[in-house]
Amino acid sequence: MNKILIANRGEIAVRIIRACKEMNIKTVAVYSEADKEALHTKLADEAICIGPANPKQSYLNIKNIIEAANITKTDSIHPGFGFLSENAEFAKICEESNIKFIGPKSNVINLLGNKSNSKKLMQQEGVPIIPGSDGSVKNLKEAVLVCEKIGYPVLLKASAGGGGKGIRQVNSFDELETNYNIVKQEAKNAFNDDEIYIEKFIQNPRHVEIQILADEHGNIVHLGERDCSLQRNHQKIIEETPSTAIDEKLRNKMGNAAIKAAKAAGYTSCGTVEFLVDKDELKNPVTVIPPNINGMFIHGYHIKLRYVVAFVVVILMWTVAASISSMKYKEESFAHYSMYRAVKEQHQYQHLMEADHSQSKVNKER
Repeated sequence: MNKILIANRGEIAVRIIRACKEMNIKTVAVYSEADKEALHTKLADEAICIGPANPKQSYLNIKNIIEAANITKTDSIHPGFGFLSENAEFAKICEESNIKFIGPKSNVINLLGNKSNSKKLMQQEGVPIIPGSDGSVKNLKEAVLVCEKIGYPVLLKASAGGGGKGIRQVNSFDELETNYNIVKQEAKNAFNDDEIYIEKFIQNPRHVEIQILADEHGNIVHLGERDCSLQRNHQKIIEETPSTAIDEKLRNKMGNAAIKAAKAAGYTSCGTVEFLVDKDELKNPVTVIPPNINGMFIHGYHIKLRYVVAFVVVILMWTVAASISSMKYKEESFAHYSMYRAVKEQHQYQHLMEADHSQSKVNKER
């Protein structure tokens, strides 16, 4: 990799550019007319406008982004998160244009983008998942049968969903009749796909994610966990590591399950497999949510295309994307290096805060 175009803006673009600078890789920033003076355009080696302020005409404009890559002779594109990061069409066009898409293959994004399909795959491969429907439910009659089998309460969930949208808890047959068509319509409005599936509602679970890294030679490792249980409206507020809810035995079991899920999907690059850990799971693990690539779900898990902000993971993504097969992955090394970087960044942050505090004190004295 000689030059990477970051198809994003803001904080994530800045972090990627900083990681590239550490590896002496040239960067290209893209920006809308409204973001011409944004920080990421100043930090990158090159910057190119891709359209008007409306994201649909700029950051979601695949044609303009590919043209920008060709004009700047870029060999790789990093989508960041959001925007086109989970767009299978974009990944496929990159592949066809001989531009390295730093993320999973387009067929994997397609597979994991549908939660009911990814859940079915996980079942076939023996990955533990939350009880529920085998794929999407075709009608209310089938939904009733599933609910009777697994018992109430249940969750009705949009197959193409994500971000906490298209989810409703149902506690009885009457509520199922009321909410079935409502959820289908919500899914249609939000994702242009009215497919829904059903899973058992787990009372007071812990939401624990396992970070995985997979190269294109079949090597997969996990880098530990994050506890994302503190949420509002199904959106994470705080992520904590290590999780205080699991012990070493459960951590290893979840890590192995995450690797198995990634292998089943043919996943490459950096990703997250998300688990729901029942309060009783600590004695009797493990329940998984389907993978969702940075959002793609496998119920109980999600393998997400979410690109982690830690420098070490961003840097390792470059290594994976470059297909350097000679690299020997050691989880201990990853953990130690991650800790080193985290401490280093915290140290730098403290210095910035102290400098800011000192400046504020001087200003007050004046």
